[in-house]
Amino acid sequence: MRAETIILNEERNVSLTVYLQEAGKFRSGVKRPAVLVLPGGGYQYCSEREADPVALSYLKAGFQAFILRYSVGEDAVWPNPLDDYEQAMGLIRERAEEWNLYQDKIAVVGFSAGGHLAAAAAVMGVNRPNAAVLGYAVTGTDVRACCRTAPDTVSAVDGSTPPCFLFSSRTDNVVPVSNTIRFMQALADHDVAFESHIYAYGPHGFSTCDSAVQALDGAVCRRISGWVEDSIGWLKDVLGDFGTGGMTEPVCRWHMTDNGETFLSVDCTFGHLMGVPQARTFLGPILAKVRQEAGGVIVAEEDMAAGVLDGMKLRDMLAYAGVPEDFVAKLDAQLSRIPNA
Repeated sequence: MRAETIILNEERNVSLTVYLQEAGKFRSGVKRPAVLVLPGGGYQYCSEREADPVALSYLKAGFQAFILRYSVGEDAVWPNPLDDYEQAMGLIRERAEEWNLYQDKIAVVGFSAGGHLAAAAAVMGVNRPNAAVLGYAVTGTDVRACCRTAPDTVSAVDGSTPPCFLFSSRTDNVVPVSNTIRFMQALADHDVAFESHIYAYGPHGFSTCDSAVQALDGAVCRRISGWVEDSIGWLKDVLGDFGTGGMTEPVCRWHMTDNGETFLSVDCTFGHLMGVPQARTFLGPILAKVRQEAGGVIVAEEDMAAGVLDGMKLRDMLAYAGVPEDFVAKLDAQLSRIPNA
């Protein structure tokens, strides 16, 4: 393993710690995904408990690992921390070949205020990460208690936000769990893939929650430490896993539906398709025939009129109605010629 520290901004004491596994070690000739760790600390300092212990956990799992110690204290005036992130992510991607990593498989991992910075990178960054892991993150206006100029990230979630893994404790007495819940709801509203773990009880700032960093007493839910392995497994789902000579294809799609794609498909939701005039005209007689043959099952006219099925993918709706797969495939091919409005 190779380690070095790069000073990004001497005046603001911003640095990037680099942990690299050399090419040809452990697995021959395989590039690696990477994580950029953003420790918490209320934008007043960068917590060491959420730095090396976290980076080393991902390093063990085969990732290249980086730690950004961003602008804090008087230097944390926005957008300084986000600028620090942009500089760090830009450097990582610029040196991807040298550092033996994939430019398009870099996740950001942030905690508390660092979780806010990770969320900001995901929703408003120029150099957005390919996935984000947000630990007991401040995502809403609560962040202004520690950094008055920091933005609300929940309202900035959009369809371009990368997949997110969220974890927190229900009894967190520093960052209310509502921060995780509101961000999760925003992801769901914009059809962005996510996984979330809200543990029954535990303190704020539990990091990897093993005995090296956290007293494992009765105040800590023993399952909390599972977030580390769960997040690694989830990253392999959304970025791909190590395979023969390279990485496998992701098994978890960025979006559950095709509502944001350039052309329509049967994987768009029914409500979205009905909002595109050309698709509505095309599908009208087809759905009438399906209703007739299915006896109103799933595609009953009154359900469609009431919007009951608007959030259901057309593919799933037709499957429940017993429509043959070859017919659905032909329908998909025809829809794929219709531009998404």
